[in-house]
Amino acid sequence: MPTAVERREALEAVFEQARGCVRCPQLAQARTTVVFGSGDADADLMFVGEAPGANEDRLGVPFVGQAGKLLDRLLGEIGMERGEVFVANVLKCHPPGNRDPQPAEIEACHDYLLRQIELIEPKVIATLGNFATRLLRADSTGIARLHGRPEIREIGARAVRLYPLYHPAAALYARRTLETLREDFARIPALLALGAPSQPEPIAIPAQELPEPETPEPEPAPVYVAADDQLGLF
Repeated sequence: MPTAVERREALEAVFEQARGCVRCPQLAQARTTVVFGSGDADADLMFVGEAPGANEDRLGVPFVGQAGKLLDRLLGEIGMERGEVFVANVLKCHPPGNRDPQPAEIEACHDYLLRQIELIEPKVIATLGNFATRLLRADSTGIARLHGRPEIREIGARAVRLYPLYHPAAALYARRTLETLREDFARIPALLALGAPSQPEPIAIPAQELPEPETPEPEPAPVYVAADDQLGLF
């Protein structure tokens, strides 16, 4: 099992891969920067939203606009702060005109999110809104029916407590939605106290006969590059 340091290094490597990504030509051409995610690389609680907005695209950090301020306020109401959680999105690039993510874009970006979940090892993933909820549940049921109802789901190679929530942007100008979101947030500490669910058994890979090793060439001296501030690992 990798150590915390090894997981952080692997997460930084995924970040480097993501910020050079051109899988979606339109998004790659239009973006200012890739918004990979930020927060505690060892967080027990992870939030997954939809896609970066214009402010996030400019600053390279998720949830920095009005919806982000509401997220911070709701965290404060349950005795937590942004630095204790990890925040990411389904898409790592800002869709032009704030349009909805397209299915091909979601598919192209999916493995970055799966790697984040695998390496951060959260106990609880709170999905914010329909896109994140439908993706991680692999189901089309809407957030109005699912919000505030935790369930154990296997996402990639990891089992987590998935907790669908309304997106904070939907609660900015709708008082009833805000109150519902606040009530659902209040249950997060109890979910975290349950701990991580039992993990699936790793798949056994049959041993294969390996070729005779070749004489290795001398390896170049390692080059160490400081992690970009945008990743925001604590």
